[in-house]
Amino acid sequence: MSASRIAAVIGATGQQGSSVIRSLLKDRTFIPRAITRDLSSPAASNLQQQGVEIVKADAADKASLVDALRGSEALFVATVSTFPPYSAEKLSEVTLGKNIIDAAREVGVKFIVLSSVPGLKKLSGGKYSHVSIYEDKAEIEDYLKSSGVPNASLHLGTFLENMWTRGGLKKSSSSPSSYTINAPFFTPTTINAFTWVGHDVGEAAVALMKNYNHPTTGAQISGKAYPVVTANISFSEFAEKISTALGREVTFATAPPMGHPVYDGMYEALAEYQGFYTSTPVPNPDLVALGAKFGTVEELVETEIKKRFSD
Repeated sequence: MSASRIAAVIGATGQQGSSVIRSLLKDRTFIPRAITRDLSSPAASNLQQQGVEIVKADAADKASLVDALRGSEALFVATVSTFPPYSAEKLSEVTLGKNIIDAAREVGVKFIVLSSVPGLKKLSGGKYSHVSIYEDKAEIEDYLKSSGVPNASLHLGTFLENMWTRGGLKKSSSSPSSYTINAPFFTPTTINAFTWVGHDVGEAAVALMKNYNHPTTGAQISGKAYPVVTANISFSEFAEKISTALGREVTFATAPPMGHPVYDGMYEALAEYQGFYTSTPVPNPDLVALGAKFGTVEELVETEIKKRFSD
């Protein structure tokens, strides 16, 4: 591992960033630099205990980003969805994303990997034009592609970790020994794209970082969006896999709309387009060819679901 090759990670203490940090530490091609707003958080302390360099910066403060990114060869960026109204104290996700890209360009970062999703307005011909949490990321991705900095984007599906981080898998109200999964607009047989963020995002990001300047593959990478999908399956199929592992009944039922236009639009679009990525084989062969080793739903159930829901 060369001391001169630094890969910075913005969002290093979150699900995606921590996945990239773990993969960087395992791979050892780059030295990870974790960038966070809060050096005293438990997640930042945990990274420090692993020997990871921690640097403080705020995406709202471009000058702090310039200082934090200086000397980095590669950069992984995960932005956080925001909602209006915006102000000088609360900037939009698009403004924050552009600050990061501008700072990276200013200090000479050679390659950026952006966590993103498709723009639904374009995908749907205008039908889904109000899903800001998708449109904002698509706008940042377009800005990155026009920045002149070599780049690639990772298009993620529904986080499998939502089963425990957002209460996606919960005890059934009718039977305390069984579980249920609910999602609006999805039928039991509708396919969705799922991503094991903690495993596969890091694998994909590091594979791209290692190959962006390769004499053969490098020219094919920049400007490309790569779906990172662990499985294209229905919620019912996912429930069956969990049921088999836990030895408990696990069922899926369609939930009512959430009553939030943005989130309801997201779920409706996901259901209509079956998670968006069904045309890409799983695992993504382009990323596999670059060395990424993806997990499976079965592995996630065995290593993550069972330890949290077995009792």
